[in-house]
Amino acid sequence: MVHFVGAGSGAADLITVRGARLLEQADVIIYAGSLVNPALLDYAKEGCEIHDSAGMTLEEVIAVMEAAEAEGKTTVRLHTGDPSLYGAHREQMDLLDRAGIGYDVVPGVSSFSGAAAALKAEYTLPNVSQSVIITRMEGRTPVPDGEKLRLMAQHGCTMVLFLSTGLLDRAQEELLAGAYEPDTPAAIVYKATWPDEKVLRCTVGTLAETARRAGVKSTALVTIGGFLGSSYERSCLYDPSFTHGFRKGEQPQRG
Repeated sequence: MVHFVGAGSGAADLITVRGARLLEQADVIIYAGSLVNPALLDYAKEGCEIHDSAGMTLEEVIAVMEAAEAEGKTTVRLHTGDPSLYGAHREQMDLLDRAGIGYDVVPGVSSFSGAAAALKAEYTLPNVSQSVIITRMEGRTPVPDGEKLRLMAQHGCTMVLFLSTGLLDRAQEELLAGAYEPDTPAAIVYKATWPDEKVLRCTVGTLAETARRAGVKSTALVTIGGFLGSSYERSCLYDPSFTHGFRKGEQPQRG
């Protein structure tokens, strides 16, 4: 059996209880060494076979899984954050299907959640933004024509950019070509929830220069939008006058 496990956003104790238990039970662990906190390997039992996939191809990863399966061993494929976001695990699952090898997926805390925690921010604020676009700047890996960054930026809602820190000059131009103004609040979160986490607050117009000055070139998320500002409306959910299924709202007092 192969278990795809989300390692969480960085901190070793932000993995799920289920994920930690599977790491403790695993006979083989294949982890993304360029992204996953190595402290997570402390969960591994003595004698566990550990592979760093940073220098491996898809075919080599699958070969390790197949060899473990042939010996009746349990494999954990440890992905950074949550595997469903830029995790490249669909292609692994498809090959496992062809090989007749069973697997499951254990979700993890995504780095975009870790970034919000580092910022002490809420992505969705009343009268500011009720939508979050998670995307990336086009680089060596293309994006569909309808998902070019300037088109996504036309919405003007909260945006989180993955895999874009090394492309911030171009990303900044694309964001400004959309609905964002140069003074739109932004922040770069380097290694969210890791011990060396760094939060760089700036604006859309200063994104590239902010990253350069801080020497941040990778392993960071870029967040954009009014949610980083100070103005928003109070939520109706906890408003005394708002009625819902668990509480009757108070009638406003007449003067």
